[in-house]
Amino acid sequence: MTLRLILTRHAKSSWDDPLQEDHDRVLNERGRTAAPAIGAWLQKQGYLPDEVLCSTAARTRETLDRLGLPQAETEYVQRLYHASSDTMMDVLKRATGRTVMMIGHNPGIADFATRLLANTPAHPQFTRYPTCATLVAEFPEKEWRAVRFHTARAIDFIVPRDLTD
Repeated sequence: MTLRLILTRHAKSSWDDPLQEDHDRVLNERGRTAAPAIGAWLQKQGYLPDEVLCSTAARTRETLDRLGLPQAETEYVQRLYHASSDTMMDVLKRATGRTVMMIGHNPGIADFATRLLANTPAHPQFTRYPTCATLVAEFPEKEWRAVRFHTARAIDFIVPRDLTD
């Protein structure tokens, strides 16, 4: 039995209020459309998490809510707010589910995705990891604490624009 990670960057956020703290920014209209589209795609593909590790930022929490996925054990993790790829790996190693969704931020999430994989997907947006980009990857290990960089296999990668064009 392999371990599966669904790695999602938060959907497009609003910059309407220049005085608002970054942590408190919510999604804009584009983000509010993109998150349900990605959620529907995940459900259609059968990529459903049994555990979610989500940054505490308002935009990541709203992204999770708007994905519309079935309930899963969810933990809001302060350390995932603008986390480095090393911090993201440290958080992932504490996971307990078989299929874990992690929702975070760039630039850390793009670096994390690249470092996880043995082979990079051919998708032209992969290295940019735009808002609401989602990687589905599998690890050969049986426990999260044993996962290492450059060992995961990309199963799927999608960006919201793939669903609207």
